[in-house]
Amino acid sequence: MSDIILGIESSCDDTSAAVIRDGWLLSNVIASQEVHRAFGGVVPELASRAHEQNIVPVVSEALSRAGVAASDLTAIAFTRGPGLLGSLLVGTSFAKALGLALDIPLVMVNHLQGHILAGFVKEEGVPVVQPSFPYLCLLVSGGNSQIVRVDSPTEFVILGQTIDDAVGEAFDKCSKMMGLGYPGGPIIDKLAAQGDASRFKFAKPHIPGLDYSFSGVKTSLLYFVRDEMARDPEFMEKNKADICASFQKTLIDILMDKLVKAAKQTGIREIAIGGGVSANSGLRARVQEEGRRRGWKTYLPAFKFTTDNAAMIAIAGWYHYLAGERTGLDVAPVSRMADF
Repeated sequence: MSDIILGIESSCDDTSAAVIRDGWLLSNVIASQEVHRAFGGVVPELASRAHEQNIVPVVSEALSRAGVAASDLTAIAFTRGPGLLGSLLVGTSFAKALGLALDIPLVMVNHLQGHILAGFVKEEGVPVVQPSFPYLCLLVSGGNSQIVRVDSPTEFVILGQTIDDAVGEAFDKCSKMMGLGYPGGPIIDKLAAQGDASRFKFAKPHIPGLDYSFSGVKTSLLYFVRDEMARDPEFMEKNKADICASFQKTLIDILMDKLVKAAKQTGIREIAIGGGVSANSGLRARVQEEGRRRGWKTYLPAFKFTTDNAAMIAIAGWYHYLAGERTGLDVAPVSRMADF
């Protein structure tokens, strides 16, 4: 008998629902919230209100596109955390109510595990290319920067992580600092493609082990722009492509130095990336380049699975469901999750 899983994702500002059958994607619906663009970042209260408006039509549309009735569902997977508490509360509460009404089990999912397993979503007509276990995943997003050893679909070990800011936050802060807009990552990536990445140098941290730090490089950019603008008020406008290219290269260098180190220490040559920043063209090219040089097998997620989406929650939830995991109605969403 087939397992049909409904996935619900509401950790930040995207309301998403997806349906998978035995690991194969039937639908993946996302409702984004444009209101935050005017504020230069996500406003939690506005996000949670938008989730309340979007959750019912999004789930309904996901079921309709999948050609599945609610009564056909085997289980409901939902994001418990980490994320914005108000946003998570909407998705968690809806999942509980629907699960109770249908008398089917719930499976809570760590949002970060969803990003890591996004590459395991299978689609009709798309070749199945998945890493073998164990593999290393460079998980990079607006809230997290980690190197994770993935031993199975339900076993994860964090080898290194940021001790301060996430790389995605560094991209956004750079964009805001330069007045380029929000979200910053895609804007900087686009400008970087037009610039000279070797023109400017920014400070790189010296953090022991496999941990990351990105606060210093942001400060380095801030002081650099401040000093140059004091000499020439038009400096940033005349050089923004080169600044973006140089800044992006610095961030990618920091990420890749530790990933290479982790691969050497573990002897693992199966390398994947995940999270919102895994859509960055410079990072994707660099991972593939290092893979060719070092004999890695590299795995890049489809662009549509790099941002927050319910397909990744559904696939992670399915694996936990197969492992016999179930979630009670007393579970509460959490903004941070201590256990991976």
